[in-house]
Amino acid sequence: MSWQKITIKTPTEIAIMREGGKILAEIMQALVERAVIGASAKEIDKVAEDLVFKYKVEPAFKDYEGYPAVSCVSVNNVVVHALPSEYVFKQGDVVSLDIGIKHKGFFTDMAVTVAIGQINPEANRLIKTAKKALRLAIAKIRPGNTFGDIGNTIQRFVEYQGFGVVRELCGHGIGQHLHEEPKIPNYGQRHKGLVMEEGMVFCVEPMITMGDWHLKKSADGFGYETQDGSLSCHFEHTIALTSQGPEILTKI
Repeated sequence: MSWQKITIKTPTEIAIMREGGKILAEIMQALVERAVIGASAKEIDKVAEDLVFKYKVEPAFKDYEGYPAVSCVSVNNVVVHALPSEYVFKQGDVVSLDIGIKHKGFFTDMAVTVAIGQINPEANRLIKTAKKALRLAIAKIRPGNTFGDIGNTIQRFVEYQGFGVVRELCGHGIGQHLHEEPKIPNYGQRHKGLVMEEGMVFCVEPMITMGDWHLKKSADGFGYETQDGSLSCHFEHTIALTSQGPEILTKI
């Protein structure tokens, strides 16, 4: 992964990213609606590709470090970055959808985990926990707080619920590059790390597991899955720290 230095965005640049975030959220909403019993991961990616073309934006993931698809569609024990396959969703699956776009020279990135049909109560609790962890983390985004405050908030809440927090992967800055500094782990210590400043734009993305948090590379060569085969979950938003506080640019 190629990382770039931390950049402070101007109000004009944030306005462009706001436009891109709105487009991306609309694309994601369409993908969520298509993620149903009987649909395949590859069909979801085709919808993503068609919508990227429709909105006249560029796919962020395609050809990034050799990745051949527009979206990532990760099922059950696969946490992130899975290549969309012919796998057909069935009752009880937990599916994470991850997509990014480039609009007028600036990237946005987001992820949502959805339940396919009726899922078991513990799987549902896993999804709700990751979603709330992201919401709690966003509440910590303000000038003077640190990125350690974000990670610590996610870790404490998730582990209190009895779930694991992935260590090998993290959130990231974003702008004219898909991945910029700073790296934003989903664990950490309060008041540690870089201090947040107005104008920063970054992705916060809790990745949690029902069992152990250690990962291994998937057979497709791109995905990361739990070593113990336990269910996983992933949510992500692109967030700008503005004079009004944190603004979720990818809010559905």
